[in-house]
Amino acid sequence: MSQRHVPVMLQRCLDMLAPALTQPGAVVVDCTLGLGGHSEALLTQFPEARLIALDRDKEALRLSGERLAPFGDRATLVHAVYDELPEVLERLGTPRVQGVLFDLGVSSMQLDEADRGFAYAQDAPLDMRMDQSTGMSAAEVLNTYPAGELVRILRAYGEEKQAKRIVSAIVREREKEPFSNSARLVELIRDSLPQAAKRTGGNPSKRTFQALRIEVNGELASVERAIPAAVEAIAVGGRVAVLSYQSLEDRIVKQVFAAGAANTAPPGLPVVPERYQPRLKLLTRGAELPTEEEVAENRRAAPARLRGVQRIREDV
Repeated sequence: MSQRHVPVMLQRCLDMLAPALTQPGAVVVDCTLGLGGHSEALLTQFPEARLIALDRDKEALRLSGERLAPFGDRATLVHAVYDELPEVLERLGTPRVQGVLFDLGVSSMQLDEADRGFAYAQDAPLDMRMDQSTGMSAAEVLNTYPAGELVRILRAYGEEKQAKRIVSAIVREREKEPFSNSARLVELIRDSLPQAAKRTGGNPSKRTFQALRIEVNGELASVERAIPAAVEAIAVGGRVAVLSYQSLEDRIVKQVFAAGAANTAPPGLPVVPERYQPRLKLLTRGAELPTEEEVAENRRAAPARLRGVQRIREDV
């Protein structure tokens, strides 16, 4: 599986991080290890660098551990969610790093393994947990959450305009029999939507599945904690690169980066003290999009958005 996998926007991620990783002893953190494609490339391209890689998925850690074994002790793999970055670095005695990479969203491995329940194109148990050893499954969310809470989740995390219509059908059907598999949910969504809603925006189940996945894994809350933590973790000259796949994630990244790159001085000061100067420099104008060639290499790159920053001064 790892040999077939083509990491999203790989060369551009490497180029963005490169200026910070050429010095001996540089440490780069891959906060979303997955199948290890980005990590393998980082270790290969920057032979003086050390890697710390995080993933909440134990199977991803096992497979990537095999892939990265040739690099020996240059690679340290950790079972953790990416918002646990500060604790991981403290435990490893590495308070400052030179590079951090995030490849947000669901990994290719999780999409391709039918029994994980992430993909709406094939019938599978409605699980959707990135770490299957903890937390509620998507089926439990569907079967136990109040209707109002389900509507909120579909609207907030899936930007689903037909949330009320879909949730009414879910509540009606779960009283007959609890949900367990994805095919029944896909059919229910298709039957619930008006014809006009089915003709636009791709598969009509996409938004509901995205919303459930984000809720099950607490993804947006993790991103809200993890991006500022990464900015805090990089040394002066260090860089953070983030690949996002939907607008909710990208908005969080954009806001954190913009705040760090802003002058925070009160208006009217003749000279701006250093404590008000920007801490970050934006490395992208807006978000960089994948090229046609990058999408041809990996169709899952199509919705990707790449943003990056460099730390230009310490906090005062």
